[in-house]
This record gives sequence, structure tokens and C-alpha cells, in this order.
Amino acid sequence: MSLLRAHRLARGLTLKQAADSLNALGKGHPQAPRADKDQLGHWEAGRQPRLNTMRLLCEFYECTAHELGLALQAATVTPQSSRELALVEHPPAPSREFSNDRVGESFAQRVDATRRSVDRTLAAGTISATQLDLLEEQVLWAREQYLFTPPAPMLNVLLDHVEEVEHLASRRQPAAVQVRLSELTAILATLVGDALMKLGDLTRSRSWYATARNAADDSGNVELRARVRAQAAMLPFYYGPLEMTVSLSREARIISSRGRPSATAAFAAAAEARALAKLGDAQGAEAAFRYAAAAFEQSGAGADADNDAFAFPERRLLLYKSGMLTALGLTSQARRVQEEALSLYPKRTGIDPALLHLEAALCLAQDRSPTEACQLAGTTFLRIEPAHRTPIVEQRARDVISALPPGIQGTRAARELREILELPTGQK
Repeated sequence: MSLLRAHRLARGLTLKQAADSLNALGKGHPQAPRADKDQLGHWEAGRQPRLNTMRLLCEFYECTAHELGLALQAATVTPQSSRELALVEHPPAPSREFSNDRVGESFAQRVDATRRSVDRTLAAGTISATQLDLLEEQVLWAREQYLFTPPAPMLNVLLDHVEEVEHLASRRQPAAVQVRLSELTAILATLVGDALMKLGDLTRSRSWYATARNAADDSGNVELRARVRAQAAMLPFYYGPLEMTVSLSREARIISSRGRPSATAAFAAAAEARALAKLGDAQGAEAAFRYAAAAFEQSGAGADADNDAFAFPERRLLLYKSGMLTALGLTSQARRVQEEALSLYPKRTGIDPALLHLEAALCLAQDRSPTEACQLAGTTFLRIEPAHRTPIVEQRARDVISALPPGIQGTRAARELREILELPTGQK
């Protein structure tokens, strides 16, 4: 491993982060070079940069060219100013304190050599910077695919990534690398837990959510710690107990709110509001959603990319608002929110639009339109891609029947909906 790469890894930077920081630093220098992650990778692999680049690298890493492994080229350079003189390698003046020779080398040189050896040891590991960057790109791709890929095939993809990350994390890594591996583990474990929840495997889902929380706590990433808890709150929301949803989402909101307003804070508060509404706490639900809406607006979450399972775009905020309003019996308001949310979903997506249609059916059931409610629920269920017709969707469709008055649950429309839900998977 080159010294230049060792200094970057010791600071926990990716190639792109280091290149961006170099370019930002170079804005204050009229002849500063522009660098990208590929060029920085070439320099780390042994290609020598030009003089101006060396000076910028020395300033960025706060060390001499010799300590970056660039001493041979830099030693032949004549500095243009006293500022540049500090960036060009030259033999250090002997220190008064360290003037004793030890087997042909000064004590001061030995002190410097030992420190550089320690730096290299701390930066050494079984994973290269390029390998870690590529792994993060693969996980990001999985987060994008998760939005529309059915949970069963997605599980295989996620587990492959989990095994690779776990293999790397089980070996000695620099602290900065270990943190990034813990973050990746938390993200992947959360998605695995969510996929298992959709498939109705509640015990395993609960265990994976616990693993995600452990990994997030190990990373020390406050936003990720909050996000994992907010996501884990979905399991008790759909399968109970609702009080656990309130507890987890509230904990996530408190953790996230220690910093600036964020999409995670909005997500956690919206989840809390929806659960409180189902528990009949209208005042608490409305207060929690006001907080969610304010956090969403202040964080600028609506401007973020929405093709990521860990994003919280406006359509998801509206999905939670629809659930809250439906649970509170505010059907007219809920329908307007449902229509607004549905207009924001892309053609290729997961089950969220179906959940919105099923909530519309619940509104019809509450408004004493049982036939229309059952027909909408049945049509929605049949239109879902078979691989997405998971237990979580089926349960929401059954909720429509449960919302009907007892004397109407035996009507023809209700019986037809039950028959649709009881068909074998291949015939639905």
C-alpha cells in the first residue's frame, strides 16, 4: 500500500471524498490542479503528480512530500515562495532534544520513521479503498432495486452483500474502514428485515432488525441509528403491538432531533403519528404529524433523490399521512391525500400504491359503501404483480372486510373478496 493511500485511509476518506476536498482546497490557489477520484487513484498507485499537485496534497494531508512517498520528485523542485517552501521536501533541521546518533541514524529520524510505520499499520487492512468504494456502490444499487423488486428474489441479492461485508468486517480493519462496514451492515440488515416482514416471516424479521440496530449503534452514525429504529417500527405497526411502533419511532425521532432537522426525523414522526391514530390518540397523532411536516420542509428532504429505499420523498410522507387520516376516520381528507400521493409514484414501483388504494377502500368501508370498498380491494389485489402479493398486502385487504359493519361482512361483495384472497398463489 502506498503512503499516499495510507494517509487517505487513515482519515476514513473515499477516493471521491478526497478528490472533492482537494478541489475545494485548490479554489484558493490560482494554478491549483483539478483532480477526480480516478486521477487520485493513479497517484496512489505510484504515478507521480506535478509540482502544483504535490504542494496541494501536502497542504491537504498536513505533511511533507517525503511522508506522502513523493520525496524523490519533490526534492528536485525549487520553491517559488516561503509558503511553497514548507510544502517541498527537504531534510529537517536536527532537533536539539534529539541529537544523539543511534546505529547510523539520528534519534529524530527514528522518531519520524516509527510514527510513519504506525500510520501505515493503522491504514493497513485486507480491503483496498477501491474495493470498499465498489462495495458501497453495489449496496447503493441494491437500495435502488429494492424499491420495485419483489422481496423473495431481493433477499438473495441482499444476503450476498451481507456475507461479503461480514467476511471483511470479521478481519482486522482500520477504525475508519470498520465504521463504514458497520454502516453497510446496518443498511443491509434493515432491508433484509423489511423483506422478511413483507413475506410474513415475523420472527426472522425481528431478529434482523435487532442485528441492524446493533450494527448502526456500532457505527456511531447518529442518523443511521435513528433510521434503523424508525424502519424497525414498521413490523409492530402491521403485526402489533402498536405501542411498540410508538416507542421505536419516538426513540428514533429523539435520536435524530439532536442534530438539524432531517428526513429521518420526518419519517420517525410520521410513523409515530400513524400509529397513534390507530390507537385512537387523535391529538397526539396530529401533533406528531405537524412535527413530521415541519422536519420534512426544513430538511429539504423533498429535493433528495427518491430512487433509494433509504430516501424519504414526499410521496412517502403522504402515504403516512393517508394512514393517519384513514385511522382517524377523516375520509374526505384521506382521499385527497391518497390521490396526491398516487400522482407522485413512478410507473415502476413496489407495493406502496396498492397500500394507498387499499386505504381508499377502507375509507369507502367507513363511509358505508361496502360493495365499492370490497370491489376496490379485490381489484387492487388482483392487479398487483404476483410476486408482490405478500402477506402484508393480503392482511391490508382483509382489513377492509374487518372494517365493514358485522351485519354486512357476509354480503356477496365481501364473500368475493375473501375468495380472491383465499385463491392459491398461482391463481390469484
